[in-house]
Amino acid sequence: MLCRIGEIEVWRILEIHGPFLPPEKLFPNAGDNVRDVINDRVPGQLCPDTGNLILPVQGFLLKTPSHTILVDSCVGNDKTNPGTPAWNKRSGNRFMSALHAAGVKPENVDYVLCTHLHSDHVGWNTRLEDGRWVPTFPNARYLMPSADEQFSREQGGNLYIESVLPVIEAEQVELVEGEHNLGDHVTLISTPGHTPGHVSVLLKSGDREAIITGDALHSTVQCWRPDWHFLYDADGEQAVRSRRKLLETASEKGCAVLGSHFSLPSIGRVSAEGNAFRWDEK
Repeated sequence: MLCRIGEIEVWRILEIHGPFLPPEKLFPNAGDNVRDVINDRVPGQLCPDTGNLILPVQGFLLKTPSHTILVDSCVGNDKTNPGTPAWNKRSGNRFMSALHAAGVKPENVDYVLCTHLHSDHVGWNTRLEDGRWVPTFPNARYLMPSADEQFSREQGGNLYIESVLPVIEAEQVELVEGEHNLGDHVTLISTPGHTPGHVSVLLKSGDREAIITGDALHSTVQCWRPDWHFLYDADGEQAVRSRRKLLETASEKGCAVLGSHFSLPSIGRVSAEGNAFRWDEK
């Protein structure tokens, strides 16, 4: 177990941990000293062999008093990702092993909560069975931002066909907008910009709270530099506004923050520092 937020157990479901792309490419408006800033603020996040940014791909499993909830389902097996060769048609058991280590089988999951519909967050939504894509979590309701579903549907392509449409056809999808409560302990926070309908997740139990960022941030360096765009942001400036608002909320609440792509252990706290914020590991 990664941590406990009141009565909520939070388990890390890690699928991939390794170097991704160069920081100059990932943070296109960061400037020529991007490596120096990252090395200063997040020592060890740049791979010494490749120079690329190390990004974990992980979901978070929540065991609340009422539900078992998976927040984001990572890359998945057999998925078509030609733009990212390391993710293309991959086959591995790390995701399922992490789920089983948490004492959960796919049929035990009540909700799959997709913070947004990018390939590294929806891959295990489905699995390939006898040549057909079927929902991996047969008893779950899949919550998806409606704006992202519309955008993905209009774009078409492999992601929608392999990881979204089969769950819709199985009548397991619930499209959500803005603030949305999932039971008594989980609330979605609208943080658009990375994608049109992107959401982060607020956990609350008793007097304890935590925020799961999704891709509102990709590295803790963006606490100090919330103005840095990310390569895959649909609207970089809107993402900056959402990021600042989320960081302000986390700072004011003094709550735990779990970063979906933050360097392991991916948990800490945010506090205001000048016109930006600082990150401290818990």
